[in-house]
Amino acid sequence: MSERITTRAANLGPPQPAVPGTPQARPSVIQLVFREKGALYAAYIPLLAEGGLFVPTTRDYRLGDDIYLLLSLPDDPQRYPVAGKVAWITPANASGGRTQGVGVRFPNDDKTRLLKNKIEELLGTSLQSSKPTQTI
Repeated sequence: MSERITTRAANLGPPQPAVPGTPQARPSVIQLVFREKGALYAAYIPLLAEGGLFVPTTRDYRLGDDIYLLLSLPDDPQRYPVAGKVAWITPANASGGRTQGVGVRFPNDDKTRLLKNKIEELLGTSLQSSKPTQTI
């Protein structure tokens, strides 16, 4: 069985830089669906204190950009909204054949802490694995 992460960005256009004195552009919305635990393991970022996920995307982002995720976990019909921020960027043609995308840091709030705990519970002992991931 192959692992699969499905992403779909809402058609909101590319993120725009904030210009002083003007309203900030709407953040992008990405639907992130994990069908298998292996794919979730490869994308989860336990090194971020609040937790986070790698999001494969070809869109241009800057560090600190707001990004909204609609997250679906394996064997869970619920979708979890996450208002995160871009914490790192893997550019196109990155060394080692790494997938282009961004690392999204979860916000530091109670609702997202529960989501982080749910993800870590799903991943269980695989969090200690030395198996390579798409993250830092």
